[in-house]
Amino acid sequence: VQLQASGGGLVQAGGFLRLSCAVSGGPFSNYALAWFRQAPGKEREIVAALRWSGGRYAYADSVKGRFTISRDNAKKTMYLQMNSLNPKDTSVYYCAARGSCTTNWGSASEYDYWGQGTLVTVSS
Repeated sequence: VQLQASGGGLVQAGGFLRLSCAVSGGPFSNYALAWFRQAPGKEREIVAALRWSGGRYAYADSVKGRFTISRDNAKKTMYLQMNSLNPKDTSVYYCAARGSCTTNWGSASEYDYWGQGTLVTVSS
């Protein structure tokens, strides 16, 4: 399984970005995928996760109501729509995957595959 994240950039506070994560390999029907982020000097933290087969989504409290995770099965791509961005959202964003769903979806150690990261910078 390989993951390729893209879509990061520089945006002003209040703006929006959409990140993409192209997924190759699989099959993914039982996979859990997630977005994490890591700011300089801080630990990697969960942003959102989903079950590739659909029906289950989860978000960190800090992004609820602003970010939306989704996937396009035909394009084998996962997305993170980020609205109402603020400077605290500045981080490198990573997509990650594991071969089955887990109740510990927020822990980076649960994921076996990682993309290379894409930088999101939000200016005030």
